[in-house]
Amino acid sequence: MGDFNLTVILEAIRRSSGGLSRVELAQIVGLSPQTISNISRRLLDQQLIMEAGKEGSGPGKPRTILRLNPAGMYAVGVHLDPAVITFVVLDLLGDVVRHSRMATPGGDPAEVITSIAGQIDILIQESGVDASKIAGLGVAVPGPIDLDEGSVVDPPLLTRWNRVRIREALTEATGLETLVDKDVTSAAVAETWAGGASGAGSFIFMYMGTGIGCGIVLNDEVVRGTSGNAGEIGHIVVDPDGPLCDCGQRGCVKSSSIPQVLVAEAEEAGVLDGNRQGTDGPEVQERFAELCDKADAGDARAIAILDKSATLVARAVSVVANTLDVERVVFGGPFWGRMSPYFMERVPALLERNNAARMIHGLEVVGTGVGEDVGAIGAACLVLEHMLAPRAQRLLLEG
Repeated sequence: MGDFNLTVILEAIRRSSGGLSRVELAQIVGLSPQTISNISRRLLDQQLIMEAGKEGSGPGKPRTILRLNPAGMYAVGVHLDPAVITFVVLDLLGDVVRHSRMATPGGDPAEVITSIAGQIDILIQESGVDASKIAGLGVAVPGPIDLDEGSVVDPPLLTRWNRVRIREALTEATGLETLVDKDVTSAAVAETWAGGASGAGSFIFMYMGTGIGCGIVLNDEVVRGTSGNAGEIGHIVVDPDGPLCDCGQRGCVKSSSIPQVLVAEAEEAGVLDGNRQGTDGPEVQERFAELCDKADAGDARAIAILDKSATLVARAVSVVANTLDVERVVFGGPFWGRMSPYFMERVPALLERNNAARMIHGLEVVGTGVGEDVGAIGAACLVLEHMLAPRAQRLLLEG
């Protein structure tokens, strides 16, 4: 119970932008002033919070404000995308201390994991962070995953990665306690931890990467599903007359809307030349950037491809948003920066038109408050969430 109360107090301080006094904490979390005082002392001793001056203009003594100590704890995050691997070191506030990235190698997974571990060592050294204050390593990977096993299970765009126990391998290679989660779920965690106002309440995070998926947050709780694979929207039909999908249906998100498909459409239409040698992640990202460059330069055919993608993705988003009755849709991911002008012009109106609860509440559409590295930041936030966020399991007594 003591640990649970500690995390409740930490969470209240974290969610308050200006910090809280002990009196305010007692009012918010419903614990006695003595309990608040005792836990605050523990947190100060552990350097997880700090006293940040005094405030007060009314009667009585000014109250000491408590805030999170950015240097009290750190976490490392890695985002394994088929196109690019991103690395970050995060402080307790969710701010990036150091980051780097590399193109995703196409070799054997064991060799890739060795490269990842080497880059983590370099990143920690370059960050200047005391290694003893790093709480762990979080890894965001494409789904599907086996959450219990900590493995990647045959992701569509990462060949040779079936049943790769990446959690076990990176724990051994780095010496850091490692957590693994889906990239879309990690992005949602990042939004709740470091996204500001866009990360509160109930929302879906639309992850726009080499693949498209969504993370789900309901009433400030990240939803992972039975096996950790919630948010797989690739087989929602958005174009009944569209391309055949490997699931047997036509016009799924996966077969009609992901960047690889848009690049192929652009090549077929002559917007891009057809000299592509392969379909690996880095090349798809490069070719997709070329398509966006054409659209930004005014190429009507390129614009039409991106506009159509926005319309189709909006149909899938409407299905999920109506099913879950969320208040907000947050877009982000490594491809979002290039897509955003075309999506933000069309998607909000389409979603509002299809919002089943529009007579009751609106549906806000925003870009991520975390930035382009949301997957890696989310991976690091997995560690902070695991260590510090209130969870019902903390109330269970060990037998």
